[in-house]
Amino acid sequence: MMTIDLRSDTVTKPTAAMREAMSKASVGDDVFGDDPSVNAFEDAVAQRAGYPAALFFPTGTQSNLTALMSHCQRGDEFIAGQHAHLYKYEAGGAAVLGSIQPQPVRHQSDGTLSLEDIAEAIKLDDFHYARTRLLALENTFQGRVIPQEYINRATGFAKERGLATHLDGARLINASVATGKPLSELCQGFDSVSLCFSKGLGAPVGSVLVGSDEFIATAKRIRKMLGGGMRQSGIIAAGCHHALDWHVDRLAEDHQHAWLLAEGLAQIQGVEVLSCDTNMVFVRFREQDCQGLREHMASHDVVMMPAARTRLVTHLDVSAKDVEGVVGLVKAYFSDNR
Repeated sequence: MMTIDLRSDTVTKPTAAMREAMSKASVGDDVFGDDPSVNAFEDAVAQRAGYPAALFFPTGTQSNLTALMSHCQRGDEFIAGQHAHLYKYEAGGAAVLGSIQPQPVRHQSDGTLSLEDIAEAIKLDDFHYARTRLLALENTFQGRVIPQEYINRATGFAKERGLATHLDGARLINASVATGKPLSELCQGFDSVSLCFSKGLGAPVGSVLVGSDEFIATAKRIRKMLGGGMRQSGIIAAGCHHALDWHVDRLAEDHQHAWLLAEGLAQIQGVEVLSCDTNMVFVRFREQDCQGLREHMASHDVVMMPAARTRLVTHLDVSAKDVEGVVGLVKAYFSDNR
C-alpha cells in the first residue's frame, strides 16, 4: 500500500512526466545567465504574473527573504500578520540576516489585516523608531483565499502611506484556480510576489520572485549573497516549468478532495471540522485521542499529526479513493474508542 501523507502539499513526488522533462532539460550556468531552461521558465512566470522580470530560487523562504532585503535596508521595518509564514515560520531570517525589524499585526477572522491596525503600526518619521518601509501580505493564508477587494484596498493604502508591498504567494496559484481569476489579476498592486512550485504544483524544488527589472536586479545580487546562485539549475527549473504547464488546472481536484475530506470527517463523533479552504482542512481532535489516532493511522500507512488544531492537506498524491479510506480509518478509530 502506498503511504497517504496529509501533513503538507510539500510532500508531493515529481510525476513520471515531470522527471522526463527534467532529464531532457537544456542547461547552462545560471549564475552567468546562461541556463536556457531557467531563462525560459523565468520569462513564462513573469508573463503569467504580469511583471517585467522574474528570478528563480531554490526555496520560498529564500525568495521571501530576498524580497524583504531588496525592499528594506538595515534598521528598516516591515509589517506582516502575526501568523504570516515569512514572520513566524522562516527562522527570523529578516531580523537575523537582513537586520530588518518585523512588526507583526493581528489577523482578522478572515485572515486579513485591518487597515486601522496597519496604520497604527506605521512608525512616525522619527529617529527613535525603525523606518516602516514595507507591507507584506500572504495569499492564500492557511488555505483561505484573501478577497481581491481587500487586497486592492490594502495595497492602495500602503502606497498612499509610502510603503512598498510584497506578497507571499506560496499558494497564490491555488487562489487563482479557486477564484477563476488570472494570476496577473491576483498580483496587481504588489511591487513583488513570491510564487512556490514545490507545494501543490508538485515540483521537487523551486520558487520564483517577480517584480520590476530594477527590483529583480537588486534581488539577484542578494540571492547570490544568500547562497542562492545555482549553476545548471535548468534541471529543476524544467520540473517547475512542467508544473506550470500541466499541473495548474488539476489543483481544482485537490480542492474538491479537501471538501470531501471535510464533509466525511464532519460526520464523525469526536471530530470537529474547523474550516476547509482550497486544499487545507483544519480539524480539532480531543487531546486524549491524538496519540492513539496518530498511531492508528500510521499503522495503516496514513501520515498525519493529530492535535488540538490539526492541518490536513490534499495534493496530487492524494486521490478521492485515498480520502474515502482516510475517513473510514478515522471513523473506525472513534467507533472503537468512545
